[in-house]
Amino acid sequence: MRIIGTGRAHPSKVVTNAMLEQFLDTSDEWIKERTGMSERKIITSEKLEDLATEASILAIKDAGIEPTDIDYIICSNVVNEYVTPGLSCIVQGKIGAKCACVDVNAACSGFIYALDMADDRIRSGKAKNILVLAAEEPTRMVDWSDRSTCVLFGDGAGAVVVTGGKGLIGSRLTTVSKTDCLYYVRKLEPTPYITKEENAGPMYMNGREVFKTAVLSSSFDIKRLLDKAGLKPTDIKYYLLHQANMRIIEAIANQLQLDMSYFPHNVDYCGNTSSASVALLLDELHRSGKLQNGDKLVMSAFGAGFTTGACIIEWNK
Repeated sequence: MRIIGTGRAHPSKVVTNAMLEQFLDTSDEWIKERTGMSERKIITSEKLEDLATEASILAIKDAGIEPTDIDYIICSNVVNEYVTPGLSCIVQGKIGAKCACVDVNAACSGFIYALDMADDRIRSGKAKNILVLAAEEPTRMVDWSDRSTCVLFGDGAGAVVVTGGKGLIGSRLTTVSKTDCLYYVRKLEPTPYITKEENAGPMYMNGREVFKTAVLSSSFDIKRLLDKAGLKPTDIKYYLLHQANMRIIEAIANQLQLDMSYFPHNVDYCGNTSSASVALLLDELHRSGKLQNGDKLVMSAFGAGFTTGACIIEWNK
């Protein structure tokens, strides 16, 4: 596959560190030192499906095709107001597409997993043009009185259109069942027959364990992919990492022995947007004119599960 269009959408509300100081025991300095974040964009009056639709329309327009040319939609999403139908089905109707749809939840790695699935479908001849979408509102999963988690997240949606062609050089997906370091559990509706104990609460995250696992897993995936493709780390123009926080990004750069010029980032003004982060960053780079045909890019993400996903693509829009 190759990527032929990108798009993104953000909520209108910008929440700065100073605004968080008004109700949290925190400070701009404390947040910046630990995360690199100055502000984040957070859903207020918007609906996630509307952000997802906006990003999708922009990607389709950038690809130079019509919504009816889309053969399949894959949407990465962890949580939204709808349990069913899937977010992909809602977006399909809003953009006027007429195709099969599916949602995937691989946590923050979901966009990479969805790209891999899209490549499989194109290789099999079952689709020609696929919309790959990542739309997330992680700010609805956290405890807004807990400064260790709520300061980290932002909301948003990013999308790409892929079609057949020279683009994907290699991909690697891994999952190690390690559910105790990052999870979010919510109660289902009661029945007259439920006797088991049920728990619910905001997202739980063991920051130290997530940091260690993310850095080691992402670095290992990237090194394996580069070796398999016969590439050196410096052959890659940009490394688009999941925008969890700047400390993790800097640690992965150190593991690869590369300076930060290889690692564009938007976490400082977008926050951690879960699986949407890589898609958002890709669209920023594309629309700012920083990508040229032939550029090799690495995308890498990690998330609850513990899932990791990485791929090398050649930009040939």
